[in-house]
Amino acid sequence: MTIDLHSETRPCGVDAASAAARRVIDALVGSGDMTDADMADIADRLNAVADDLEETAPSRNDRLVNMWVGDGNTRHDPVTGPENPIAPPLEYVGVDSHTIEATTTLGLPYQGPPSSVHGGVSALLLDHTLGVANGWAGTSGMTAELTLRYHRLTPLFEPLTITARQISVDGRKIRTEGAIRTGGEDCVTAEGLFIAKHPPRPR
Repeated sequence: MTIDLHSETRPCGVDAASAAARRVIDALVGSGDMTDADMADIADRLNAVADDLEETAPSRNDRLVNMWVGDGNTRHDPVTGPENPIAPPLEYVGVDSHTIEATTTLGLPYQGPPSSVHGGVSALLLDHTLGVANGWAGTSGMTAELTLRYHRLTPLFEPLTITARQISVDGRKIRTEGAIRTGGEDCVTAEGLFIAKHPPRPR
């Protein structure tokens, strides 16, 4: 896996549709004061869009295959995937040969405690970021262990910096560390053990 540094172009195609869906998700979570009648109308319109998409979608097996065609960059995962409307999505940059980072601001769809990011969302972001850091460093694999320490609440609506660094490779064992920070302070830190093994792609 390599890092796509992303050009500053406006999304188009499926990326644009997924970006629009992110807006819908965010707006729905933030629109609790609308009447049942208003929401029923919105549901009808969203169901019409879903009907159109389902009518033209390939079979599940075909989609599982074509998701993995290409150079190995995933566009559909729930953290960085521009095709996935539940992804923020994170965009990584290389800091050095073993370290990456991304900056993002999370809104209400990711809330757990009041005004704070859900702990499971933090775990998802860190697990994925540690894995991408391994690919960036040149030796990647599957998560075997992920140890998290929650230092403080991770705030919504504030810029978060998510970093990861590959620490060592010993045979098939890869060790990686990462953190979610805001204002220069750790919110969540992670230590991961990865095994240099990859499942076969669907065919």
